[in-house]
Amino acid sequence: MSEQSQPSAVEKTVVNQPIVEEEPALTGVLADQSDVLLDENDHGAGFGAQSSEAWEERESRNQLKHVAGLGELQDVTEVEYRKVRLERVVLVGVWSSAVTTAAAAEESLRELAALAETAGAVVCDGLLQHRYRPDAATYVGSGKAKEIADIVAREEADTIIVDDDLPPSQRRALEDATKVKVVDRTAVILDIFAQHATSREGKAQVELAQLEYMLPRLRGWGGSLSRQAGGRAAGADAGIGSRGPGETKIEMDRRVIRTRIARLRKQIREMAPAREVKRGSRRRYGLPTVAVVGYTNAGKSSLTNRLTGSAELVENALFATLDTAVRRARAKDGRLYAYVDTVGFVRRLPTQLIEAFKSTLEEVAEADLIVHVVDGSHPDPFSQIDAVNDVLADIDGAAEIPRILVFNKADRIDATVRERLASLEPDAHIVSAFSGEGLDALRDHVESMLPVPNVHVHALLPYTSGSLLSRIREYGHVIAVDYRDDGMMVEAEVDSQLAAQVVDQAID
Repeated sequence: MSEQSQPSAVEKTVVNQPIVEEEPALTGVLADQSDVLLDENDHGAGFGAQSSEAWEERESRNQLKHVAGLGELQDVTEVEYRKVRLERVVLVGVWSSAVTTAAAAEESLRELAALAETAGAVVCDGLLQHRYRPDAATYVGSGKAKEIADIVAREEADTIIVDDDLPPSQRRALEDATKVKVVDRTAVILDIFAQHATSREGKAQVELAQLEYMLPRLRGWGGSLSRQAGGRAAGADAGIGSRGPGETKIEMDRRVIRTRIARLRKQIREMAPAREVKRGSRRRYGLPTVAVVGYTNAGKSSLTNRLTGSAELVENALFATLDTAVRRARAKDGRLYAYVDTVGFVRRLPTQLIEAFKSTLEEVAEADLIVHVVDGSHPDPFSQIDAVNDVLADIDGAAEIPRILVFNKADRIDATVRERLASLEPDAHIVSAFSGEGLDALRDHVESMLPVPNVHVHALLPYTSGSLLSRIREYGHVIAVDYRDDGMMVEAEVDSQLAAQVVDQAID
């Protein structure tokens, strides 16, 4: 063997030494952790405790936690049917000890699973990662993205749903790493709204929210879609006439979307007079309104049906009600009032939806009373209360409206939970729209808080004013009616508008 071909001692050591590939996930952990430790060194004091906490966080984030109960089919005979019909998804979430707890993160992922199932998907698995903060590139880190890609391939999933509002860059990076479609929580909620909207206004509001969400997330797919060329860039096929100013495909899509958004906003503005006419007719007759609000799937429509005797759509699904429904009810004293069934709320409700459904939420601001319905059987009903209160705080005028808190689904609550709810919210009603428990007490409370007509009238009306007397019975409080030869002597409590009509038709 020649002198040049013989390996040196150093080369022999390298050749004989086994090669160990560095784990991608650990590389990302150490890289991110170095940033954390550098930040802590800058602060000086408390480095030991913070460093220990950071290393504990590093250890916990090295393992993805599978959330129990997600991706388990209840009936194995439907496996083939569901596999063909439904989109298969894997849920992914990241949580930090500084922001939330493990139990709250699991509950949020279970709610995301319910949202995914409502949207028409089957949940194959749910994964949680505990880390200091989401990875800036792929949300979960490059190593964990590869692990998730393996899980997606094993489960034959089509989509990854992230329990967060992903920026476009993170979504694209995670898609490139896992080779499947990635959507976030907001996209799932918008998809459910699109499926459930029925009225013309509701469809326009949902489309507006979807387009506003889509606009910053458009993604180009290469030069083949380009609509501009210059010099020889157009290639031999384009030839003369193709060069010069123009638009890329993505620029054209953005222009089309902006035009459509402007048109939808104009349409929604034009629908406002129709809503105002309906609200104006209720105000004209002094019809009190009760807005029924609450978390999605809390049983608002079921409760409204039981209180009014109507047959509004009831479905055990999230966001089954999107279009506002107004149903009349009659109080024990004969007065009429109306229940307004509104769209349900959810944690981290997308800002696009709040803006698009502002016209629907105006019904809440115009109400005389708010009935806040809560699912009493939920593991954490008070987190739902806080989420609804956050949305109500964004509605102008809603803070000054009196409220009644109602824990629904009492038939699913055991004695311990019932006692806890009663001790924490002693003024709340515990009812069941299914069995009818507690509805009479709730109805009496609602009617006692309705605005009382404050104008006292005592007038002689002709017998031809029977329709006016009927309106007084429906929208006011009749104290006495004396049918005499010369007419009807009426004494009642009414509002100012009805009082004016009584004065106009009274016999001098």
